[in-house]
Amino acid sequence: MIPEEVRKILEEMRAERIRGASWMAQRGAEAYLLLSRILSGEELKRALEEMRKAVPEVNKTMASLYNLARFIPVTDDPELVRSRAEEFLRLVKEAKREIGNIGSELIDDGDVIVTHSFSSAVLEILRTARGKGKRFKVVLTESAPDYEGLALAGELERLGIPFEVITDSQLGLFVRNSTLALVGADNVTRDGFVVNKAGTYLLALACHDAGVPFYVAAESFKLHPELDSDEVEIVERPYSRQGFRVRNFIFDITPWKYVRGIITELGILVPPKEI
Repeated sequence: MIPEEVRKILEEMRAERIRGASWMAQRGAEAYLLLSRILSGEELKRALEEMRKAVPEVNKTMASLYNLARFIPVTDDPELVRSRAEEFLRLVKEAKREIGNIGSELIDDGDVIVTHSFSSAVLEILRTARGKGKRFKVVLTESAPDYEGLALAGELERLGIPFEVITDSQLGLFVRNSTLALVGADNVTRDGFVVNKAGTYLLALACHDAGVPFYVAAESFKLHPELDSDEVEIVERPYSRQGFRVRNFIFDITPWKYVRGIITELGILVPPKEI
């Protein structure tokens, strides 16, 4: 049985609305660390068997949770669980840093970068580019209905990066005056499609029409080794306004043909052949 303290972390992950797949994976690894301190022997092994199902169930769309659950072995040895969870956290940190270095090289002085939702990988690219002395501006959507874009705006303000917040419906207008699009991903399927915050597909279409290069930033643990795009289960959350039910699928799926490249810690991959 999964201990109550660990279940609380899983519930916290399930309730999260702003932070994405990277944060989910880190918090999930911390749940494994806690589990390794509480249980051992057969109790630990049984709990890990449950966790292998429970962690991906937190959000079935996120490849990071699927890969985390398989990175941690089902064992009765708490030290092995601890070392694997710590290794995962180290790899997450290293991947983010390398993505920042690689992605920042795509940014030139004077660029206008358009993005949608909140991606910690995209933020790292922008932070690194800023640290290299590059001058650019970011156009970001407010990302309704959870307004993740406003959280990104707060981070950019702290970094001193010029930005403009727009409503989601104005993407088509502002893409015309942009030079580069950067978004994150919650899942890159085996056949090269990108699953991200709903609205990403529309941004990709607008970029395609305007000739703006569209890149995705994603750590390698967001590449799903088994799932194809037609098998993705997209989560829908209940949502209403002024008494009317509003359909609210969290993610959409962007075909690989609109993606210039996927920025990973392994380099920039061209989907689908390099996935």
